[in-house]
Amino acid sequence: MTTVRRAPAGATRTCPHCRTQILASAAVCPSCRKHLRVEPGDTSAPASAPAFSPLRVDGTIKHPEGADTWEYSVLVSIKNERGDEVARQIVGVGALQSGEARTFSFSVEVFTPGGAKPPVL
Repeated sequence: MTTVRRAPAGATRTCPHCRTQILASAAVCPSCRKHLRVEPGDTSAPASAPAFSPLRVDGTIKHPEGADTWEYSVLVSIKNERGDEVARQIVGVGALQSGEARTFSFSVEVFTPGGAKPPVL
């Protein structure tokens, strides 16, 4: 008899290392990338890597030489199928001096139960 309880899909917990809210099923924190405790005999724990990434966007902004300093905020907004905003968070802020550049990456990682293959879209 096993005493391991499986959390419902989408359940969250706090990473004990970086205090970020993560999926309860995560074996590795996607924010700090530290390994989390996995109960012995729990075969439902997902692999450390996502099954697939259906969305990835990379972009760079470069501040022109000689212009005044720019400030920036990196905002992530999540909307449901009706267009209602379900989450909104500033994930970083900063400033760019003349001639500096920043590259930003955004991705959505999907984890499937038991490492199942992604659906054909």
